[in-house]
Amino acid sequence: MKTLNALVAAILAATLPMAPALAQDAAPAGGEDATVQLESDVMAIVTTTDEGGVTSTKLSEPTEFTPGTKLSFGMNYANNGTEPATNVTGTNPLNPAVRLAPDADPALMVSVDGGSTFGPLATLSVATETQGTRPATHADVTHVRWTIASIAPGETGRIAFPVIIR
Repeated sequence: MKTLNALVAAILAATLPMAPALAQDAAPAGGEDATVQLESDVMAIVTTTDEGGVTSTKLSEPTEFTPGTKLSFGMNYANNGTEPATNVTGTNPLNPAVRLAPDADPALMVSVDGGSTFGPLATLSVATETQGTRPATHADVTHVRWTIASIAPGETGRIAFPVIIR
């Protein structure tokens, strides 16, 4: 199990620093002074239940990378410019060590073909071994694409989606 933890941690550590660069490739449209800063992170999604039966969920630094661990892939953004940034778009490839979690927003724009086409998961299909197709599932997702319509000067925020270690 320790070897698996080390392997998954190494894979995630090697590929996650690429996420901000991929997002920045899709530069924000807007005025000359629209400057959007992007910073990606990975957080563990920890759900606890107190003595009264109240359940709460929080994000924390991941300490275990075992199959079934739920993580949040996030992108913090800030418009440090003086003009609004519009249609800020980025694409995050999913590492093969993770799959999109079933409770991900059904409106997410995802790809199941290596990033060639995107749409809501419910509208996508994948080829089967018998020359047919089947509806795509969360496990088939290879990329997530996100777009922020407008970021006002000085505005900050976060977008995120849940994944589960395979």
